[in-house]
Amino acid sequence: MNLVRSELLKIRTTNTWWVFALISLPLWALTLLINWLQADALTSTNPAEVGDQADQFAAAATPDALSSNLFTTGQFFGLLIIMLLGIIVVTSEFFHQTVTTTFLTNPHRTAVMIAKLVAAGVLALLFWLVTTVFNLIAGSAVLNAVGVDSQLGNDAAWRAIGLNLLAYLLWAVFGVGIGVLIRSQIGATVTGILLYLGGSIGAILVITILANRWGDWINNLQLLVPSLASSLMVTGADIPGNPPRWAGAAVLIGYAVVTGVVGTLLMRRRDIS
Repeated sequence: MNLVRSELLKIRTTNTWWVFALISLPLWALTLLINWLQADALTSTNPAEVGDQADQFAAAATPDALSSNLFTTGQFFGLLIIMLLGIIVVTSEFFHQTVTTTFLTNPHRTAVMIAKLVAAGVLALLFWLVTTVFNLIAGSAVLNAVGVDSQLGNDAAWRAIGLNLLAYLLWAVFGVGIGVLIRSQIGATVTGILLYLGGSIGAILVITILANRWGDWINNLQLLVPSLASSLMVTGADIPGNPPRWAGAAVLIGYAVVTGVVGTLLMRRRDIS
């Protein structure tokens, strides 16, 4: 616990966490607006009007899917922020040249790595908690505005909220892993952003093109992209043509386990000078 408290103290004594918190607010508001417009379109359009995608449209318009989407608003950018915070938890040690002191004080590197993972997880929990409170308030208002009950008692929505927490925690692990792999703070941050945004957008485009040519089974490939697997986890309803939600969670957990193990091994073996 002392190591964890030490890591949290390092975070609290920098401006990083609240800078990211301020960045998160307008991004959350933008995402809420997009989800509001999407919910309005889904509830005001007859599925028969969308042709071949009527089944997918109808599934996305169910109260389970609508509430799950609104109550997990901001996940896409939120996970990016958490990943970057996880990166900084590690790379700040090298940037400020405090890593040598850290390991001289605590020579058990595995324990230090675990403390950093826990500290990043605490940050993820706090960001998830704040955004979830906002989402429950704003999401309920949006649902009422589009003619749907608040869905605060909807089991599917609460499962999505819980899985959203899992996604935040796992992306904190990814961030720490990237920070161990690329010790340069700027290099790791830029790489993380490019992989997250570029990988997500590029994967969506490629999968869409391939699915139109070869069939809906290509959509299963989205499981290979962590950010898309995270979104799949919190859909709240099984969408025809998409892989099952549990598969997204399973793949994401697998990625996190590998990242955590590799990061710990690298932390133990690398020269810190």
